[in-house]
Amino acid sequence: MPDLFNGKLVFTQIPQLLRYLPVTLELTVAAGVIGLLLGFVIALIRVKRTPVLYQISTVYISVLRGTPIIVQLYISYFGIPIFLKYLNYWNGTDWDINSVPPVLFAILALAFNQSAFMAEVIRAAITAVDPGQLEAARSLGMSSAQVRRRVILPQAGVIALPGLMNSLIGLIKGTSLAFVCAVVDMTAAGQIMAGSSYRYFEMYCSLAIIYWVITLLLERVGAWLERRLSVPEQAPALRQVAQTEPEQAQPVQTTPARGSVRRLPALNTPGIATLAGTVAKEAVARD
Repeated sequence: MPDLFNGKLVFTQIPQLLRYLPVTLELTVAAGVIGLLLGFVIALIRVKRTPVLYQISTVYISVLRGTPIIVQLYISYFGIPIFLKYLNYWNGTDWDINSVPPVLFAILALAFNQSAFMAEVIRAAITAVDPGQLEAARSLGMSSAQVRRRVILPQAGVIALPGLMNSLIGLIKGTSLAFVCAVVDMTAAGQIMAGSSYRYFEMYCSLAIIYWVITLLLERVGAWLERRLSVPEQAPALRQVAQTEPEQAQPVQTTPARGSVRRLPALNTPGIATLAGTVAKEAVARD
């Protein structure tokens, strides 16, 4: 029977693939930071509904969310050099387009794609903050910048954390398409190595294990951050107070001393009857 599947090879070639893990992490960190900053700016524009910029941001998000990431990578890889050639032609410059590293094209495409998704996550988190808290902060004399820094951003960050972590996990998996921009990451290295042995299935199984482990680590980090930033975990006493039922008021049927404060019973039918009986006894005692 032919050797159709070599399970040992799946695990023995993982160390060779991990040598290209820094390239994958470089793409993830650079595109993630740029995408987060750009997404935050776009989210503020959409929340404030800034004229002209709001319409531009709407089209921007619609295009980037409505087209495949691999198409955007191809557009970046072939479109940026064409744009630079036009700049050389119109400005009379002589920029060496061939000296631009291919990883830059992949980072820009991934960053723009992530900014569209992160902008919607951040916008939803900002609008989820209770408007009453904003009014209370302004009534205390806080400026708009102080309200954003002390009230909106801390709460919106906690709300947006799960969505941002999901976007980061999607970005990690999206870097596997960076080979279309001539970037040799783990996926591209796996394809090159598998070309010599024709063990493509085992190679892709190895890549699947690596990406799966990275995703599990990110999920653990995201869950830990959610526990650390949640209020009940940081203030268990507050949760205990919130769960404690308030004591019910017990009616006082004894005649209070002159000059003392009477504790009124609850305003229900038995309470009203008790209050009427107490007032009648006081009237008889005075007579």
